[in-house]
Amino acid sequence: MEFSVQTANPAKAETACLVLPVYKDSDLLPAVAKLDDASERLIGQLLSRGDFDAALGNVQMIPFAPGLGAERLLLVGLGERGKCQEAAFLKALDAAMTALVKLPIDEASATFTDVPLEGRDASWKARKTLEAAERALYRFDHFKFAPAKPPTLAKLHLIVTDAAEGLLAKQGAALGCAIGQGINFTRTLGNLPGNVCTPRYLAEQAEALGRDSQGALAVDILDEEALEALGAHSLLSVGRGSREPSRLIVMKYQGAEDADEAPHVLIGKGITFDTGGISLKPGEGMDEMKFDMGGAASVFGTVKAVLAIKPKLNAVFIVAAAENMPDGAATKPGDIIKTLKGLSVEVLNTDAEGRLVLCDALTYAERFTPASVVDIATLTGACIVALGHHATGLLANDDDLALDLLDAGETAWDRAWHLPLWDEYQEQLDSNFADLANIGGRPAGTITAACFLSRFADHFPWAHLDIAGTAWHSGKQKGATGRPVGLLTQYLLDREADAQVENSGD
Repeated sequence: MEFSVQTANPAKAETACLVLPVYKDSDLLPAVAKLDDASERLIGQLLSRGDFDAALGNVQMIPFAPGLGAERLLLVGLGERGKCQEAAFLKALDAAMTALVKLPIDEASATFTDVPLEGRDASWKARKTLEAAERALYRFDHFKFAPAKPPTLAKLHLIVTDAAEGLLAKQGAALGCAIGQGINFTRTLGNLPGNVCTPRYLAEQAEALGRDSQGALAVDILDEEALEALGAHSLLSVGRGSREPSRLIVMKYQGAEDADEAPHVLIGKGITFDTGGISLKPGEGMDEMKFDMGGAASVFGTVKAVLAIKPKLNAVFIVAAAENMPDGAATKPGDIIKTLKGLSVEVLNTDAEGRLVLCDALTYAERFTPASVVDIATLTGACIVALGHHATGLLANDDDLALDLLDAGETAWDRAWHLPLWDEYQEQLDSNFADLANIGGRPAGTITAACFLSRFADHFPWAHLDIAGTAWHSGKQKGATGRPVGLLTQYLLDREADAQVENSGD
């Protein structure tokens, strides 16, 4: 989506539709007050008469606005002023953009940077406005015989009443566009069915990103022969029962002025379909196991955003891709496999396969001497029990890294919650026959899964994001969410900012 930032009087803005946020208590924001004055108190009267209930998320179209440059107005309720903080602001944004993209127009204007939010500047509000617009434009009807007519909205003008905030709004809007498009790319990969989105398909997507990057992204694809020669037997064990060959996908972005600057590594779990293998899952809801590559999809979406933003840092993006199927060649409960690190693993449950592909990817990441490593995975149902569908689970072997990720999640409003990774949990992974088992029993399942991964992350600062509860929606709204692209992109941008501060002090 294209955007512009304008400091014109909103009452004179010539636009097909002007989106106006209003409070329930008739306390008008500056831009809305100007419009109200120019339209003979049109908005104030609607509110005072009760013709528009400005409860949070309510919207109402005014098809004709005399005395204004806008052809139509779209009012969106912010609820009570005293309760309008980030969550309410974003809910109102989503409601407004959902309504806006349904209109037969190609451009519109919005005044959301006027809404006062403690600790959030015009850049953040502009960023979230464009993110919301990009997400509202998203459609996934690739496989329908008669797809719906796509939205026509192509440009959004942000009206800023304070000229001093114009540059901030422009910077935020550009960031919001990039992140929004990355989120939508992640959603598409997640929504694709397992018979289309295979490990080889993901490898093709990486190669396409590399070709389109104008040299900014180098891509290496390790096929099964290369993985066998490497010794990545744990990753390979997961795909043994599938006709789809496994892949390790490596994308290297070099944006730092110093080519030798230690990169930050993101690793995504890419199980393109998960039956559970021999430890077969129940049939109900198994279709949603196409989303088990949500971690990989979020890594791809972050790559997409990074290529648009072009931060000055080095990053490596790794996707461990496999399909987990039951077959005569499939790994069986009780089998013992050898990992790339050299540790042996007793596979007590083949449905705990994500950690088996991630552990080899973590070992592979050592060769880059990384500044940090973050893996992202739809790893445990236990995380949904613990945190529901609002917060991503976060565990780490480095407290500073954990705090950086928590801060990034707060900035992006793509939040995580820090869980403990104490040594006392490690003994649940003890095995009588191997160096460790791949599950630790029902208690603290999310934590013991991270404990398993931590055995392969002892040479660098590492964190694990369990997105089992946040990567997709079920029910009528079934579909990938695009999380945690916002968090991951913000984390990398924060690392760029930290490096600039350090370099300025040299």
